Amino acid sequence: MAGGAAPGGPGSPVGDPVREVMAEHRALCERAVDPLEIAAGLEEAGLGPQAAARCRHADLFSLAEELYARVPRRPPPPEPPPGRECAAATRATLTAAALAALPCAAVVALGARWPVLLPAAVPLVLVPALAADPAVEPGPPCTGPCRAVDGLGPARAPRRAGSRWRPAALGYGLGLAALLLLPLAAADGDRRLTAALVLAGAVSAGSAERAARWYRQVGRGHLGAAATLAEFRSRMRPVLPVAVALHLAVLAVLTFAALAVLTVLAPRPGPGHGGGLLHLAAERAGAAQWAAQGVLGLLLVLPALLARCGRTTAAAAGALAGPAVALGLLALGRSGPTAGLLGGGAVAAVLLAYAWAVLGRAGSHR
Repeated sequence: MAGGAAPGGPGSPVGDPVREVMAEHRALCERAVDPLEIAAGLEEAGLGPQAAARCRHADLFSLAEELYARVPRRPPPPEPPPGRECAAATRATLTAAALAALPCAAVVALGARWPVLLPAAVPLVLVPALAADPAVEPGPPCTGPCRAVDGLGPARAPRRAGSRWRPAALGYGLGLAALLLLPLAAADGDRRLTAALVLAGAVSAGSAERAARWYRQVGRGHLGAAATLAEFRSRMRPVLPVAVALHLAVLAVLTFAALAVLTVLAPRPGPGHGGGLLHLAAERAGAAQWAAQGVLGLLLVLPALLARCGRTTAAAAGALAGPAVALGLLALGRSGPTAGLLGGGAVAAVLLAYAWAVLGRAGSHR
């Protein structure tokens, strides 16, 4: 083709499908640190092999490589020093644990009455918002010496967005409040045992936040190290089970500690049993209570993982669904522990399947 430009090349006409993709995903191409990040963003936007074929590329990664080569990089914002990032994670962990545990402790001390439950719910609703970091989003077009990107118009400067206060984050917090306070309000039988289990779960909200941050950090590391989308998925496959297992392990330790304290402060009436404190603490909760505590742990960590990876709407829906289904079962005549175990377990299973499907995608870690 004498005097013509190869399809998809820099001198292509305006109707070039590659340029159309560039125009639609300009901000993504400007911010990407490697072609894999562009491929992840395109996949997240719904582009697949057909879109790559329309641009005369064998696959999405090949298209991403051309986009990465054609679009000038916008200088990324400076990365925080490792010490500052660790301090931010620690601060968020402690904030989540304190905001969740203190209101629950107040409800236990003052009694689970509605005049106490309502103000106690406020800090719990704010946990996801206060523990989160504002997101970096594209800001308004630069009016100064901005460089046009391959003839597609001016770049956009990043700005801090108040995404932590979006309705989805507050909905997630409302679900967290219901998840921790409703068992205290609907407790039957041994209320002290219920209080100990809920307090352990509330403190583990910090563990859930830390596990979610660790998962996000590992995902970003693999995003920079993997050469293809398939390799990234392979690297991330074991990470979600590890993150969930670490949180559940922390919750188990906290639960056992709470049961030990309860055994010391309020021993069961009747003759003592052999085996010492550890044995008595292990026997204080039965299999059903431990299973319900595991469900509570899943309903704490899975929404945190989804929210940290940008799935805030799904996080809010998951956090709200557990208490809602349990309340529905209570209305049908189920006991409180049975309703929590059945309803929460069903929601946790759905959330786990959804998280496994979406959090392994590279687009969740950009």
